[in-house]
Amino acid sequence: MIFQDNVIKEYLKNVYFITGTPCGGKTTISRELAKRHNLLVYDIDEQFVNHQKISNAAFQPSMNKVFKNADEFFGRTIKEYKKWLIDNTREQLDFVLLDLISLSQNQIVLCDCHLTVEEAEKYTEVSRIVFLIKEPSNLVEDYCNRPDHQRFSDFINSASDIEKAKATCNATLKTLNEKRCNNIKSSNYLWIERTEHSTVDKTVRKVEQHFGLVQKDFSMDNSVIRKVDRDTDLADN
Repeated sequence: MIFQDNVIKEYLKNVYFITGTPCGGKTTISRELAKRHNLLVYDIDEQFVNHQKISNAAFQPSMNKVFKNADEFFGRTIKEYKKWLIDNTREQLDFVLLDLISLSQNQIVLCDCHLTVEEAEKYTEVSRIVFLIKEPSNLVEDYCNRPDHQRFSDFINSASDIEKAKATCNATLKTLNEKRCNNIKSSNYLWIERTEHSTVDKTVRKVEQHFGLVQKDFSMDNSVIRKVDRDTDLADN
């Protein structure tokens, strides 16, 4: 984007970002919040095909890269696979921001996305974003077991060597998200880590409070709320 960051933040003042790492609960929580508060959900994964159609291979090469089959897709090195994922997300981001500016002028929008800490600093405020994270090991099985990712499950299971394909995917996601998790945990942003003790209701209530969708306890400032949330998560573990 060529706009100054403060201009983008002003245009996105009605957008609340639910971001983080794979399998952290972004889709589940954003949809539950939308149901409870009658809000619009904008899922960037669902928009990828639409953005790909209006993209240009000269400017968005990763978005337009074609793979013959699962063997070619998962046959890349971890370094190549990781770079493609990062570039793909960056190339789509401009399309996402333009959509959000348009959609949020007269309504609140919940954006289910993949913003990094660095991107969050550019495009939104601390009070309008939450990071939902999960320890980045063995993510592929969790991902494949989700009904909304059946196409990915079918694709990876079509590889000649399924176990090798899953191992490559797992290693790539772990390499990519370990650093992101550390950056998130050391930031000033609210983050909630998904564990075996997590529940949808408990997580939704924390996000509601952070976004101001329910009345907050105004005797506590945001930094204290974040600390309480983190301490509670640690206690749960």
